[in-house]
Amino acid sequence: MSAKAKKLLVPKLRFPEFRDSGEWEVQKIRQNLSESRVKGSKGDVAKKLTVKLWGNGVFEKQETLKGSANTQYYRRKAGQFIYSKLDFLNQAFGIVPDRLDNYESTVDLPCFDVSDELNVCFLLEYVKRKDFYKKYGEIADGGRKAKRIQVETFLDFPMFLPMMREQQKIAACLTALDDLISAATGRLDALKQHKQGLMQQLFPAQGETVPRLRFAEFRDAGEWEFREIREVGDIVTGKTPNTKDDSLWNGNILFITPTDIDEQAKYQISTQRKVVETKETKLLPPGSILYTCIASIGKIAITKIESISNQQINSIITNSKNNNEFIYYCLLHLTPWIKFIPASSTLPIINKQEFSKIKIRITPKIKEQQKIAACLTALDDLIAAQTQKIAKLKTHKRGLMQQLFPAVDEANR
Repeated sequence: MSAKAKKLLVPKLRFPEFRDSGEWEVQKIRQNLSESRVKGSKGDVAKKLTVKLWGNGVFEKQETLKGSANTQYYRRKAGQFIYSKLDFLNQAFGIVPDRLDNYESTVDLPCFDVSDELNVCFLLEYVKRKDFYKKYGEIADGGRKAKRIQVETFLDFPMFLPMMREQQKIAACLTALDDLISAATGRLDALKQHKQGLMQQLFPAQGETVPRLRFAEFRDAGEWEFREIREVGDIVTGKTPNTKDDSLWNGNILFITPTDIDEQAKYQISTQRKVVETKETKLLPPGSILYTCIASIGKIAITKIESISNQQINSIITNSKNNNEFIYYCLLHLTPWIKFIPASSTLPIINKQEFSKIKIRITPKIKEQQKIAACLTALDDLIAAQTQKIAKLKTHKRGLMQQLFPAVDEANR
């Protein structure tokens, strides 16, 4: 490519005051970072003074894990940049927060002092871009999934750097978005906690026959009753069509496996695979309750359209005496207890017979069932809307980052 055709190293989207500021400079990360190696504790004594790095920040480690007798810990200071050698491809980068000043980590979580020429928040957003950590993480491990990114390798990665004022502007913009995402996530967590607490009140506690919180019109409606699951509807155990017969696959019927069930979603609306309907196919009608009973016990959802499942799922087609969404919430409430049933098995399994005999306490009043289901459904709708809002904010941020930074392969040098 001729010199005249060479692309300028600038982002696609630039704040107005920097549009005439010229190209970004190509540097090595090492030009603005220096590793901090201030020694702290040694051996297994620093159990509660270590930091843990997740994809969304730096936190105090909750586990009480012992290092070896020779484990060396290093002191970390607020404002330092930190990354995980072992988890590079999962965006395990962060900035040590004020609350963890003087905490410690091992050499697997190296920390760096940042020069006055580099805004640490700009650096964090820069390395969190997918095209950066994927390309250089994979290159560093010969094209395979990175197992360990050593400090010298990391410091040798290139980065594109604008003037400090532009760094600060980009960092402030993306930090503001992070604040919105964090606030929205906090509201989502609060909604989930409220739902969990409400369910504990709307269903009888162990050893009790009525819930602690009851709608006014049902306060004199009597005690709730034990029912075996088979009494509230038909139990159907799924079956996988012959995988060697191509004529049975790629149809228009959802084929549901435990992997398809999203524990954060109430309704099952999509699957990885679909099957063809045949005369032998026993379809689950819309409104059937899916419950995984092998390996990943306790994943639960409600079908929205006709479907079939594999043999790891027992489904309940509720009868006319019971509200299917109420039974869904009843099982959801009991799932922590249900998971203990096969605790002695190497491969956790609850077969159809065992599943059908599980006792659940329900109100025999269909109107009370409907009222409880409507209340919790309203909360689930709020949770779903908040989850979607967060997803949109994250998508917006990813798109903005692609525009605010030159692409890794954009510089023709």
